[in-house]
Amino acid sequence: MTQSSSIEIARRTIQIEQKALSALEARLDHTFDEAMSILLATKGRVIVTGMGKSGHIGKKIAASLASTGTPAFFVHPAEAIHGDLGMIAENDSVIAISYSGSSEEILQILPAIKRKGIPVIVMTGDQNSPLAKHSQVTLNIHVDQEACSLDLAPTSSTTVTLVLGDALTIALLEAKGFTAEDFALSHPGGKLGKKLLTRVEDIMAMSEELPIIQAGASLEATLKLITQKSLGMAGIVNSKQELIGVYTDGDLRRTLAKDVQFRDAIVDDHMTLQPKTISIGTLAATAAKFMQDHSINGLFVTNNHNQVVGAFNMMNLLNAGIV
Repeated sequence: MTQSSSIEIARRTIQIEQKALSALEARLDHTFDEAMSILLATKGRVIVTGMGKSGHIGKKIAASLASTGTPAFFVHPAEAIHGDLGMIAENDSVIAISYSGSSEEILQILPAIKRKGIPVIVMTGDQNSPLAKHSQVTLNIHVDQEACSLDLAPTSSTTVTLVLGDALTIALLEAKGFTAEDFALSHPGGKLGKKLLTRVEDIMAMSEELPIIQAGASLEATLKLITQKSLGMAGIVNSKQELIGVYTDGDLRRTLAKDVQFRDAIVDDHMTLQPKTISIGTLAATAAKFMQDHSINGLFVTNNHNQVVGAFNMMNLLNAGIV
């Protein structure tokens, strides 16, 4: 096979599947809304089942539903026959996937499911199949042609099934008002989860780690404190422990340019007044953007009385995977 011929096969495959998806879009009708009504009314879990390639697609659909606010899991119909049927409870609903609509294993568990009063949504390519006749709602996944040159291997049909499952997932997500924060709670280990769940108090230095010094301190003592605390800055507070200024690496460069005698200098004369701060409870990602917008390398976290409760710098954000 030449490179050009393999590319042509790839293009033909994509074109056939695109055509199947266009047909799916064109025939969407009230049955989709009926399926949505069942799924939205489900108080338990959405159980997805299917054999072979349909089962593989079903696993992905179940996983997508579960991660976007609709509790769901996959049950293998062959395993359900031998005991896993007990995993399906009365408050659940079932999405059964079978392109032929005649999967023997699904047909065997269907009576037990229906006896529990569980609604069944069937995805099938045959609207007159046994499964279609015994479902509450039938979603049509018919394709005119599989992308396989033999027109045998499930290709276009599995793509259509997957996309229809995604359509249900996203429609449910939006109907339930599922937010990015909700998504993060289901994905705490991912980068998005870190950005949406990590707050400044999770990464900031506190208590003895804080680079805080009293007003009136010498510039020399301030520089020693900055070196010890390794945040590249020091916060200057008054007698009420209120933050009145900061001294940073940038302030040091400006001080050096003035040819100041460090042993005699007081930090109050060289600090930056009214420094920008951030409140406790702020998302770390929000703090990162604030710092980038204002070209700040470090921030103090203050309470309602402008008293310092924490501090962090860009390196803390990098180490936490926020930026």
